[in-house]
Amino acid sequence: MSVLFSPLTIRSIQLKNRIVVSPMCQYSSEDGFATDWHLVHLGSRAVGGAALIITEAAAISPEGRISPNDLGIWKDEHKDGLKRITQFIQQQGSVAGIQLAHAGRKASTQRPWDGGKAIAPTETTGWQTVAPSAIPFSEGSPEPLALTDEGIEKVRADFTLAAQRSLDAGFQVVEIHAAHGYLLHQFLSPLSNHRTDAYGGSFENRIRLLLEVIERVQAVWPSTLPLFVRISATDWTEGGWTIDDSVRLAGVLKDKGVDVIDCSTGGNVAHARIPLSPGYQVAFSEQIKQQAGIQTAAVGLITNAAQAEAILTNGQADLILLAREFLRDPHFSLHAAHELGEDIPWPVQYERAKPR
Repeated sequence: MSVLFSPLTIRSIQLKNRIVVSPMCQYSSEDGFATDWHLVHLGSRAVGGAALIITEAAAISPEGRISPNDLGIWKDEHKDGLKRITQFIQQQGSVAGIQLAHAGRKASTQRPWDGGKAIAPTETTGWQTVAPSAIPFSEGSPEPLALTDEGIEKVRADFTLAAQRSLDAGFQVVEIHAAHGYLLHQFLSPLSNHRTDAYGGSFENRIRLLLEVIERVQAVWPSTLPLFVRISATDWTEGGWTIDDSVRLAGVLKDKGVDVIDCSTGGNVAHARIPLSPGYQVAFSEQIKQQAGIQTAAVGLITNAAQAEAILTNGQADLILLAREFLRDPHFSLHAAHELGEDIPWPVQYERAKPR
């Protein structure tokens, strides 16, 4: 059997293969509610054979949205629409995961196809953003408010409530989003965190909020279910967060009971120069896996079965996350199995089209 199609057990959850649908913002919600678009988008990837389907970043609070059209989980009313999705995913033999997020200073922006520009808090569709420090994301962006102690407690409480709602909605994996320049990443990086209190300065202080969020989530999230954390392994910018920081953080997270580090990069500064190439982030997954001794997920320009299989065979990751390739091919997993000579079950409704 190929490694890509071998099962993986994480706590009480068995994934039928190592293929994961990476969180991909759809910007198709109103007031945070999941719609038929989300059901079809996520459900079709479950029909297509992925083992784990993770929602796009679900905002833990209205001010934590990237755009006015982000998926949300900041109120109980959001649960019913999400539960419809988790039930369908599980009916296909896949596992439903959710990514919990707060956009921090990168919140209050237009959808990409509407221009993607920052929306000032004085505009009708905008709101006041918050961050570790009052440093705009880019030139011309509105200045965020530096979080007070009360604001930080609200963030912790919002993550806690969001995790409980995720459980109620039927999710079996929760991922805390601490990457891509969003709020928790902003606290991690010295480029965006200039605080002089217990949440700034030293490495230990800058990771403090993430650790507190994890502890609060674990208070409501069952110990039998997996907990992932997505990080940006490097800021790709001098003076920023580095791979050495990531390895050090991963060791701490392992001791705290985190199961998988989802290894992405970048997003915290607008001017970062990222050397894009196939699998350009895999080396970070490998280094974290080997040096911190924790399971990792590789993501970023992974586009075919042979490439994914090689990453796993070489011990560079334990899971393969795909994003754009799943937008191109919702049934990537079924096609990948055929390419690797694996005879996996197809949905009975599609059985007549299975290659022989």
